[in-house]
Amino acid sequence: MYESISSEQEILKEIENMNSMGVRLTGTHAQRKFIGYLKDRIRDMGLEVYSDPYRFNRWEEKRSRLTIKSIGGNRNIHISSAFPYSGNTGPNGVTGELFLVREKHIGYIAAKDKIAVVEVDELDFLPSEIAFNPRERSVPDGVALPSHYNGPVATAFVNFPFLSVARLSGAKAVVCIWKGINDACIEGQYLPFILDYQGIPAVWVNSENGKEVIEAAEKGKIAELVLDAELENHAKTESFFCILNGENNGESVIINTHTDGTNCIEENGPIAMLEMIKYFKDKPLKRTHVFVFVTGHFRLPSFKDADGGGVQATSKWLAAHRDMWDGKQGHLKAIAALSLEHFGCKMWKEDSGEYRQTGDVETEMVYTGNQTMDDIYFKSVEDRTKIRTLTLRGHNFLHFGEGQPLFNCGIPEIALVTAPDCLCVISENHEMDKFDPELMRQQIISFIKMAELIDSVTKEEIGQCDGYSTMTTKKMIDDGNKAIQKVKLRIRDLLK
Repeated sequence: MYESISSEQEILKEIENMNSMGVRLTGTHAQRKFIGYLKDRIRDMGLEVYSDPYRFNRWEEKRSRLTIKSIGGNRNIHISSAFPYSGNTGPNGVTGELFLVREKHIGYIAAKDKIAVVEVDELDFLPSEIAFNPRERSVPDGVALPSHYNGPVATAFVNFPFLSVARLSGAKAVVCIWKGINDACIEGQYLPFILDYQGIPAVWVNSENGKEVIEAAEKGKIAELVLDAELENHAKTESFFCILNGENNGESVIINTHTDGTNCIEENGPIAMLEMIKYFKDKPLKRTHVFVFVTGHFRLPSFKDADGGGVQATSKWLAAHRDMWDGKQGHLKAIAALSLEHFGCKMWKEDSGEYRQTGDVETEMVYTGNQTMDDIYFKSVEDRTKIRTLTLRGHNFLHFGEGQPLFNCGIPEIALVTAPDCLCVISENHEMDKFDPELMRQQIISFIKMAELIDSVTKEEIGQCDGYSTMTTKKMIDDGNKAIQKVKLRIRDLLK
């Protein structure tokens, strides 16, 4: 039945073609080239493409270098990655005394006219139950979230080193040192990408190389930091969509992803979307299906709109195209949605000090908007041979990925948001060693089945979106109290 879906080899070729365009950060030449390719493919299918062009202020690292000065000879320190949208030294860099910030808040006060050095501990004290509420089923049985919310993405988003405080304190630059995360795991991490322009240059250094930086800071050595960045005002990017009309001209299904990304996994959702469009374009559909390719996932401060559910980049499209979903004044009413991100992920974790493949596929974290959508999801994955998945509710006002604006607008959705540690890594091989084309093909077929099942049931059978849950188990309360106590101890130590 699904023989028309591209083979593993064809999917692999598509991913390699995407990689060949370069790193597709928001507004880059690589992203614009990828968008052009996607639009051409859709037009080749005989469909019209509708585009929303945008302008924004773009930052992109061109060159970075950290050098510790010494009478006995200068020492270049390996930089793991630049801190996105932090700042710009220009080609000549900045020079100053290294200063170790013992506390990454008011500790910056003494870093005026210096290069601040701050350690960023792996986030390890927030229980997963604060951010996630798993539903009852998993495949296979017993798949569970880790007890604590951690990893490079979580650490950078929650435990970031407050560059705005460093800027206001008069520091020249900041060297951020990862602490507690494997050095190979954090190499090339484009994190965090949720902050607005910080106005102070900053870079990340791994734990091993960070030891030398800390030692130099404790001795008050001089260093030079170069973070030469390209700053482009009014850079171009765009979101776009296409439509497959259905028999019922009053109801719609929204299917979305984003086109900007860092590697072969983040974001390969557009390749899956092309397969879905190709599969459904000549088939009768009960409802209008709107396929939305948004931009701005990696520049969220410029691409979110409260009128469209806020937080993620799809909100900007939803705010601009209410006629596609809100059901008011003759508009289409979206009765369901599918959000496609991060296909084909192998699991890589630290094992005995080495970052390597575990042999499993990465756990597919999937948000389901209500019980019916949860049932549809598990029905759609029954025949999979490669699968490790659990489903989630939007919880404590947290819902990760581009499905969140749909959820916030009350549209019942199924949103794939697998979160491997390599998700935001920029590397020469585009993280292809962590990608499985066979798994991606199976996942694409699963999403086609979901769309078919959704189109086969009534609006009443799908029902309303659940909304966010709140959960306060004893374990969550106990872990939360421990986290609060940890913060109190930090404050006490700071005030000594």
